[in-house]
Amino acid sequence: MGGEKHKQEVEEKTATRGQSEVNKRLKYVSLVVLVFQNASLILSIRYVRTLPGERFFTTSAVVMAEILKVLTCLLIILLQKKFNVKETVLFLLDSIVFQYKDTLKLSVPSLIYTLQNNLQYVAISNLPAASFQVTYQLKILTTALFSVMMLRKSLSKVQWVSLLLLFAGVAIVQVQQDGNKEASDNSSQNYMVGLIAVVISCLSSGFAGVYFEKILKGSSASVWVRNVQLGIFGMALGMLGLWWNDGPAVAERGFLFGYTDMVWCVIFNQAFGGLLVAVVVKYADNILKGFATSFSIIVSTVMSIYLFSFHVDLLFTAGAGLVIGAVYMYSLPKAPGGSSSSPSSASSSSSLSLSPSSSSVLPRTGGDDELEAFLPKCAGKEKGS
Repeated sequence: MGGEKHKQEVEEKTATRGQSEVNKRLKYVSLVVLVFQNASLILSIRYVRTLPGERFFTTSAVVMAEILKVLTCLLIILLQKKFNVKETVLFLLDSIVFQYKDTLKLSVPSLIYTLQNNLQYVAISNLPAASFQVTYQLKILTTALFSVMMLRKSLSKVQWVSLLLLFAGVAIVQVQQDGNKEASDNSSQNYMVGLIAVVISCLSSGFAGVYFEKILKGSSASVWVRNVQLGIFGMALGMLGLWWNDGPAVAERGFLFGYTDMVWCVIFNQAFGGLLVAVVVKYADNILKGFATSFSIIVSTVMSIYLFSFHVDLLFTAGAGLVIGAVYMYSLPKAPGGSSSSPSSASSSSSLSLSPSSSSVLPRTGGDDELEAFLPKCAGKEKGS
């Protein structure tokens, strides 16, 4: 009996050690995925929006990304139901139609996310990729402030200092940025328009994220169902925006006008990249997300030098350095015994959103269990946890 018990303990320790190694590797994989998706999306959008010739309609690209996202989530739900079409349809009817009040709650964040995705195209079309990447980190500041105001959450002194540094860094980057930093710039680009678009996008991102957490607290809905609900509203609102902004042009030239292979890559990245981030972020703590954001800023800057002849001066280096340091400081965990306001810390809602395509969500609800069918078990879920 004693020998069997010892053997069982050894096997459990070996399994735990093996699982820890797997999760360690997954953390590094998630870091690479987060950096690649974040930097590649911004750089690719900037690339396709600065190419000579007639451009695609950004409003149609936003709608197409929502369509692909919804179809992907529906396929995953069907897979979870073991390809039982009847059960899947009944499940969706119950979750989306019969529980219509729950679905309607998502109309507000969906409207904001649709506006945000359109604004990001405007911003990246008018700003150098590196400048957009740095300035877009203001979403951390707006999310933190909305968390304090709407959710009554508290921030540590280090986080407040980091937010001040973040604002200062972004402000420094804007100094002497007149929109002529790239050789490929032309008269059709307006730096001020891009700056206003990214600031409004940051405000909408912060509000939408906090509002989303506020209305979904205690919800046990699947992350995939939530994305379907968001996508339904996103498609409807996106089509409304397309009709309002580009209706006559789309009617004349077609919905897919200007779609090249590179444009399709951008759309697929926006649609599936956000869902991929929602999956891998399960294995990334706030510090890792902070590193990923910092690395993506560096990658975007370096690639902008080679792709767009972006000029890095002393002011940009100083401002970007402050932003990178602030992002890392903000991601640090609170000191033991520090001020707290609720079971979920301020960093949970003010967490670093890596993907610019923010309409792909992973709510901090019971719905996380839905991922277990597709992902390895976390080391935290060991025996006795």
